[in-house]
Amino acid sequence: MTDVLVTLLLFAVGPVLLAEALLARYEVLAYQAGWHRPPIAGPDGMAYARGAGPDRPPTAYLVYLDGIGKRRFRDSRDSGRLVQAVVDRAPGVRVLGQVLPYSPMVSPLAERPGWRWLRRHAGVLLFVHNAMQVFIAADRRYRPMYNHAVGDQIAAQLRLAGYREDSGIPVVLAGYSGGAQLATGAVTPLHNRLRAPIHVILLGGFHSGTNDLSQVARVDRITGSGDRVERVGSWIFPRRWPVWRRSAWNRARRAGLVTDHRFAGWTHVGPRGYLSDAHLESTITEVLAIIGAITPPSGPVPTVPATVPERPRS
Repeated sequence: MTDVLVTLLLFAVGPVLLAEALLARYEVLAYQAGWHRPPIAGPDGMAYARGAGPDRPPTAYLVYLDGIGKRRFRDSRDSGRLVQAVVDRAPGVRVLGQVLPYSPMVSPLAERPGWRWLRRHAGVLLFVHNAMQVFIAADRRYRPMYNHAVGDQIAAQLRLAGYREDSGIPVVLAGYSGGAQLATGAVTPLHNRLRAPIHVILLGGFHSGTNDLSQVARVDRITGSGDRVERVGSWIFPRRWPVWRRSAWNRARRAGLVTDHRFAGWTHVGPRGYLSDAHLESTITEVLAIIGAITPPSGPVPTVPATVPERPRS
């Protein structure tokens, strides 16, 4: 009986995973071929950034790349509390949470016609879709294209939020769960486009360890001893293994660029997760401490004034 159930499950799930894998690959190839031009601005009424106002240069820009639950421009419920806390408690930081790391074409999954029905009747497929995007981004065949796409999206959003090349203002990429793969992948293209100091925060980061980190200023890794999702990532991706000494991740470790922040008993999700009621406050405190260590309270003096342009009225 068990064999029959497993067989039925494979027949049911297998085609779904195959379809998701093909769709994820199609998106990055369509972006690379120029079949779809990603929109630059988000929906009407959404600010280009939150936090530090246009009256003075911010001390840093924080770009938050959510986990695989990200399906629209606006924050998910749990991550929104983290982002809002940074806005409220770090008034010198300009925060961007609207980036869509799982869509090279910058198309919110929950707003696509076919996916609206799935969101109401089979919402788990949205998570599967984004999970497949993470694996496509980690695939060596598509990784350069995916990193280029995400880097372009973040650079465009930062410019809209007032960032100026060569300003010296730090850019912090905070990647939660699968967002870590896209955060590490965006380091080099973003550094090349903006010539900015790039810092990375990995929150329960699930990533392949293959992305080049030679241009990163530092990487702070927040991890819990009970986080099985992050642990699986360190097992299934060989470039995360300590024996692979020449991998990008291990070279960054040996160079002293990676700092671990370990918390006993914390898990990836659930009542003991990073964004749970039990640990959210500690996560916020740790993230704010990391940002505070990156830039002194007075902040750098940009060579070009960094102001936030107003969104044009339609």
